[in-house]
Amino acid sequence: MATRPPAQPPRRKKPAAARPARAARLVAGGPARPWRRKILIGGGIVALLCLVVLIYAWIRVAGMIDKRLGGGDDRPMPRIYGRAFEMHAGQPLSVAELRARLNDVGYSEKPKAEHPGEFSIAGSAIQLMTKGLPPAGSVSARIEIGKGNYIAKVVAPGPKGAAIDSITLEPPLLAELATGQRRRYIPISAMPKRMINAVLAIEDRRFYEHPGVDPIGTMGALWRNVFGNKEYLAGGSTITQQIVKRTFLTPKKTPTRKLQEQFIALVMETRLTKDQILELYMNEVPLGQRGPFEIQGFAEAARVFFGVDVQNLTNAQAATLAGIIQAPSSLSPSRNPQRSLERRNVVLKEMADAGFITVAEKVKAQAEPIGVAPHAMENEAPYFVDWVSQKIDEEYKGLLKPNANVDVFTTLDVHMQRMAQDALAEGLALVDKQLAARKRKGIAQAAMVVADPRTGEILAMIGGRDYSQSQYNRAVLARRQPGSTFKPFVYLSAFEKMAETGGRELTPATIMVDEPTTWIDDQGQPYTPSNYQNEYEGPVTLRFGLAHSRNIVAIKTAEQTGYDRVADLWKRVGEGTRALAVPSIALGVFEASPLEMTTAYTIFDNAGSVRPLQPILRISENGQEKKTKTEGLRAVARPDTTYLVVNMMRSVINEGTAAAARASFKLDAAGKTGTTNDQRDAWFIGFTPDLIAAVWVGFDNNAPIGLTGSQAALPIWTSFMRRATAGRADRAFTVPDGIVFVDIDKETGKLATPGCPKVIREAFLVGTEPTEACPVHR
Repeated sequence: MATRPPAQPPRRKKPAAARPARAARLVAGGPARPWRRKILIGGGIVALLCLVVLIYAWIRVAGMIDKRLGGGDDRPMPRIYGRAFEMHAGQPLSVAELRARLNDVGYSEKPKAEHPGEFSIAGSAIQLMTKGLPPAGSVSARIEIGKGNYIAKVVAPGPKGAAIDSITLEPPLLAELATGQRRRYIPISAMPKRMINAVLAIEDRRFYEHPGVDPIGTMGALWRNVFGNKEYLAGGSTITQQIVKRTFLTPKKTPTRKLQEQFIALVMETRLTKDQILELYMNEVPLGQRGPFEIQGFAEAARVFFGVDVQNLTNAQAATLAGIIQAPSSLSPSRNPQRSLERRNVVLKEMADAGFITVAEKVKAQAEPIGVAPHAMENEAPYFVDWVSQKIDEEYKGLLKPNANVDVFTTLDVHMQRMAQDALAEGLALVDKQLAARKRKGIAQAAMVVADPRTGEILAMIGGRDYSQSQYNRAVLARRQPGSTFKPFVYLSAFEKMAETGGRELTPATIMVDEPTTWIDDQGQPYTPSNYQNEYEGPVTLRFGLAHSRNIVAIKTAEQTGYDRVADLWKRVGEGTRALAVPSIALGVFEASPLEMTTAYTIFDNAGSVRPLQPILRISENGQEKKTKTEGLRAVARPDTTYLVVNMMRSVINEGTAAAARASFKLDAAGKTGTTNDQRDAWFIGFTPDLIAAVWVGFDNNAPIGLTGSQAALPIWTSFMRRATAGRADRAFTVPDGIVFVDIDKETGKLATPGCPKVIREAFLVGTEPTEACPVHR
């Protein structure tokens, strides 16, 4: 019988909890342990590599930031300035004009002037402290304006202030030049608080709290974009990120680019202080376009849009400029005033919410109109600045390169430039009405040059009606036929011949018959010009012929003088294109620009010598003055013969084609209207003993404008001269030796008798005066 194997004792089951513990011990002490070590080591290597890459990227980005943005406002840039303004007792000046002058050079109006660059106004007295530029240092003065709008006193502060001979303000900055940019760089300490607050309120309220990237601000912007006004979306980028986007990155929007932007912003915050970053932003943020140039920074934008220094912006104006940042083109106050106003009010609300202004200040500012200053964009003479820059590039190649420490001090008077711009805008508005009434299509253009004829310094220049629309400088580049503005040179040639030959037949009192006449031109063809509207006066004096712009009288005078003599005199004047010695020379059928014609007309204020016009006073490079090129007087004619023509040109304004000027302009002056063939161009050039201005009006395509010089150009000249000479004493033109005055009959040109009804006191070269009595009125 088989025996059964001995029974095995039953196996004891391990507790369930014991098995995992053993498994854990097996994993820790068994074959799995090397894998954990490898993972840890691998992770450490990756982390170390990432750290190395991050450090390398940080160092590289930091170097890039230092190279591009290091130096802040210490980075040099070519600057162009206008002329300094000097004040002394007896000078014509109103309180409003002085305020504008101080605003031009960045003075801040305060209740009390206590620091350099500040001024206060109390009634007709202005207290100011100059900015203290070398070598004079800061000067305090009280300027008292008399009832007739003139400076009554310039005295030191205090009840017994000593009289000050004169005080000179700093030259106004016209432009800082960079490729494709116009800006005015000012330190953050000089940026007004309201401008900074407006920017922080709308763009980056937590700027001083975040490290360059602001998740809280981004979430707030997202919330406002979802639940707020969809028309004015908020951006999630900080001020630092905005600088990064503009300076270092492309406009393309991708997640990678956004990460780059945030990283560079974080690095930038370690390389620059908050104030340095904000200073860069306030000076370099793009705020629109002025012609081909980008408007950079709030100091430049304040001048362009409001015609004021950034120091003197109101809350409403500061909010308007801050609102432009989001979309400089569509929110421009000059192009889209309604959208700009709405955006401004959004900024004002944000400023009040942030506690930067009170609710009452917000309500008051929101009630103000957008208030863009008329023609403010043109007041800085952009055509003039462009021309000066081009001249310097031609004469000093490479001098105005970016980051060059160059200061160019020009002759331009910003106050006179402003008056010229206002006069031109008003005059073109009248021209537009006349063209509309005549159903003429096209936009009339205009150019204007203003100068001191004694020194040749250009005081104002306008090259067109709107620089933002056309940067073509018609004052310099547009050569057109001068027409009748050339006639004074015909008469000057005639009197020069008399002085040279001892002749007596051509004087201001010489009689010419104004009637239809035919000449033979240089091609052997008949040439039969006509007077304006085919009107003929019969026998008239040369004075009458010039005053009333009689074409026939001018050509007959040129014929008796010799066409070659007339052409030779113009050649010696040295302006415009060559004039051919043919009958039509008397009607100005060659070409010249407004600048060239202004230069030519300086002959009448300089006793027969032409004074070349100049725009530059001096140039400084790295603090050292450069030698500038200057041209001296060009002697062309005699003082006595020149005076005869000046005296005749006075009749143009007193009783001739420019007599309309006398309705509002009273000072002694001389000039000449000009209307070219088919009325394509309208001119007026006029002058006093110390101021000359030339105006041209026409179409760019040389189509007939259908208006005469007295209709289109004269009103602009009159409006400007009335403003520019307000308060000035009336000065007579200097009479040179060799001139004798005789009373003559106005119609016959003979010695006046007691029976002559119209007698004038005429000027003659000694020995050419009439000797016969008037045969008509005995």
